[in-house]
Amino acid sequence: MRSVDARPSPYTFDPATTALIVIDMQRDFLEPGGFGESLGNDVAELRRTIAPLAALLTDVRAAGLTVIHTREGHRPDLSDCPPAKLHRGAPSKRIGDPGPNGRILIRGEYGHDIIDELKPVAGEPVLDKPGKGAFYDTELESLLAERGIRSLLVTGVTTEVCVHTTVREANDRGYECLVLADCVGSYFPEFQRVGLDMIAAQGGIFGWVGDSADLRHALHTTSVLQSS
Repeated sequence: MRSVDARPSPYTFDPATTALIVIDMQRDFLEPGGFGESLGNDVAELRRTIAPLAALLTDVRAAGLTVIHTREGHRPDLSDCPPAKLHRGAPSKRIGDPGPNGRILIRGEYGHDIIDELKPVAGEPVLDKPGKGAFYDTELESLLAERGIRSLLVTGVTTEVCVHTTVREANDRGYECLVLADCVGSYFPEFQRVGLDMIAAQGGIFGWVGDSADLRHALHTTSVLQSS
């Protein structure tokens, strides 16, 4: 077992039953000149996560943990995009409309794919999700069950939307989640702060919040800590 300093208390995990989930690190959200920036967002707020996440991926892969990537997006015919989602956003900048990197949030388009800095390697599952949460209408739950995963290291964007939704879904299903503050991001600094505080509040109502440097140190440290 390994232990990581975190809020509201140390987070303990077994690498053999732990997976790193990388949520929606896509060009549409993170690339300068892309869809996210076209809406007036500062993509630098998301891009600060790239370097620590890349370093974390290197160590997690070396330690042999399961790594799972997600991409938010829809079929080209939009048959999996409900009106409540399709009609959100500014006219001409909605899901399926032409964007800087192809049709916005459409599977197979250049903007829909994961940024080059964090490309999945062979054998790492990439789950395409039509919703905000990673469990909705995906194979994530069965994939985790097949691999005996009980703990999730959560990274990606955005903190208050897809990360939060996934952590809440995971908590309801009994997974123990550690959200890595420097590896999740929001376009809005106040949402980042409050979103992380909400996860760790009330004794960790949804999970734990920690830092990737502490996790990387734990991965390099042999521990005889026994689970209680």
